[in-house]
Amino acid sequence: MHNRFDYMGPNMSLSWFIPLVVLLVIALSIYMINKNNNANKTNRENRESALEILDRRYANGEINEEEYQKKKKTLKNQ
Repeated sequence: MHNRFDYMGPNMSLSWFIPLVVLLVIALSIYMINKNNNANKTNRENRESALEILDRRYANGEINEEEYQKKKKTLKNQ
């Protein structure tokens, strides 16, 4: 007589595969979320503020003083 533990059908041989795949998907998801959060944090720290960009554009001569003052006033009022 066979009891329920003696028979290993065709599906039983791969029964470990589904939990392994689930764990791998969870681990990969956690890794990707951490990677994206670290990249976003770095970008936020290195990003120039709008006022710094305006100052740089004025210093490079891309905009005149009148335009600079107008945009600076707009930025400070926000």
